[in-house]
Amino acid sequence: MGFKTGNFPPVDPQTFLQKPLLERVKALALHWVEYGFGTPKMVHTVYVTKLLVLYVAIGTSLVTWTSHCGPPWDVGGWWDQPIVYEKAILWTVLLEVLNLAGSWGPIAGKFKPMLGGVLFYARVGTIRMRPWKAVPFTNGQYRTPVDVALYLGLLASLVTAIVVPAGHPGSLHEALPNNTTGLIKPGVLIAPIVLLVLCGLRDKTIFLAARAEQYLPPMIFFAVLDFTNMIVALKIAIVIVWLGAGISKFGHHFTAVVAPMVSNAPTVLSKRVKRWHYRDFPNDVRPSKVAGTMAHVGGTCVELIVPLVLLFSTNSDLTRAAITVMVIFHIFIILMFPLAVPLEWNVLFGYAVIFLFWGFPNQDGYGVGDMSNAGLTVAVIAGSVFFPILGNLRPDLVSFLPSMRQYAGNWASALWCFAPGAEDKLNLLTRPCKNNVQQLEQMGYPPEIAEITMQQTIAFRSLHSQGRGLFSLLLVHVADLNDRIVREGEFACNSVLGFNFGDGHLHSKEMIAAIQTRCQFAPGEFVVAWVESQPIHKPTQAYEFIDAALGVVERGTWVVSEAVNEQPWLPNGPVKLTVTWTREGYVRAGNYGVVEPEVGATV
Repeated sequence: MGFKTGNFPPVDPQTFLQKPLLERVKALALHWVEYGFGTPKMVHTVYVTKLLVLYVAIGTSLVTWTSHCGPPWDVGGWWDQPIVYEKAILWTVLLEVLNLAGSWGPIAGKFKPMLGGVLFYARVGTIRMRPWKAVPFTNGQYRTPVDVALYLGLLASLVTAIVVPAGHPGSLHEALPNNTTGLIKPGVLIAPIVLLVLCGLRDKTIFLAARAEQYLPPMIFFAVLDFTNMIVALKIAIVIVWLGAGISKFGHHFTAVVAPMVSNAPTVLSKRVKRWHYRDFPNDVRPSKVAGTMAHVGGTCVELIVPLVLLFSTNSDLTRAAITVMVIFHIFIILMFPLAVPLEWNVLFGYAVIFLFWGFPNQDGYGVGDMSNAGLTVAVIAGSVFFPILGNLRPDLVSFLPSMRQYAGNWASALWCFAPGAEDKLNLLTRPCKNNVQQLEQMGYPPEIAEITMQQTIAFRSLHSQGRGLFSLLLVHVADLNDRIVREGEFACNSVLGFNFGDGHLHSKEMIAAIQTRCQFAPGEFVVAWVESQPIHKPTQAYEFIDAALGVVERGTWVVSEAVNEQPWLPNGPVKLTVTWTREGYVRAGNYGVVEPEVGATV
């Protein structure tokens, strides 16, 4: 792999595309083991440059100069200033909601343009995804001038909160008598909080893109709590983020995330190291014990143990050791360049652990027991764990992001399947871009090369736990599967909504219905294999098979352990599917002997 040239799969493009789908998946999955996406190093350099220039340099300059705490290069003069931390949160939210942070660029499937976010959210007629039908004044599937006005108002309110002069509350000076920089005035935070909620009620895409589950609680703490309570509440909230992520890594999914992530990391150069994460390359590419150890010792244990040390330790040496571990943890994630590319989020969390736990140690009056009353402590904890608990028990009700399942691999996912030529109908949608493959063609890729590049994303999905089940659904439902175009739902969603962070809720049946309103696919032209996250207390995942023209035509489940025990290319055929509901009159068209399953039948 060169700086400007990627590592393309060693196939003849024209003959390769004539092969059966699962043969292509096998070849591309084996290529992924050693090369990942094969992305040119130049692309990673662009991301690092964006991170250092836009987020760190410009962000630090804006935050420090508007806070009057010295020049940005004098880190010792501002790193422990509370207003700097407040504004760092707001700056991150601003970049996220513009789509200049996570899910930006070619690694996330945005090729031309590399920006989604604002190009979609500030445009009337693009698809929006309301979270709950029961909320009044949220009817409709498309963005209106009201939605655009709310979004632009949110941007303006964030900028305003960053640049306006600070306030100097008494609680701050009681705790820090020598502080001269102050805090953001609580009244200035009301507008961004309210507008973020209003935007989210109209369109959950904006709410999730802003990473509101991470940043809205701190914004509320900034606005309503006195200084000491604010610091302790921030500690509790960030620890629950880590604990939620650690708990979500129990089960079969996370080990399957680590191996393809390491394969795709530009910082891991050795093919041998990459192969260690698989059982017996090229014969068996299920995750190895090395991947399991890395996942659950370097991941699960770190996120469950170290944050609790930070929250309760009153020993400065132990606290600093724990801080070091968590900073290294977030640096490691940055170096892996995961496909959602949440680089800014990890930089902020690395800074947050230093600011909160080193700058305001527990033994100096900023421990959990130092909140002003027990009721407030309980309220902060209860509010922080409500959505993680609900989302793990009922993942159909809560996105995996508020559920705190970051990186866990237990995500709602989908594969989109088009009849020949049908994918072009998506270009009838109002959006600032074309389909992913056409974006690559606009960049100069020959059509066959662009197609194989996008098929690498479905091979990526096959290496994860959900992939085996999703491909099984396509096998039993689509007779001419080898002649069709199959797309990874997350990447396709990015071209339709301008954002995706791995959340299949953003391209569920509601989004497919919104597409159908504009594109008018015929029955069978556009079908979707879609699966919900696994509830923490069940061994199964619930799936839906969706025909854009007909809606959901079948629901059922598969056993997660059975799916992950298969190879990505399903040499033994589809995994077992238990059907729980079938649309009246619908008949499966696949080639595996099942024509019309009865409710409750196992096939």
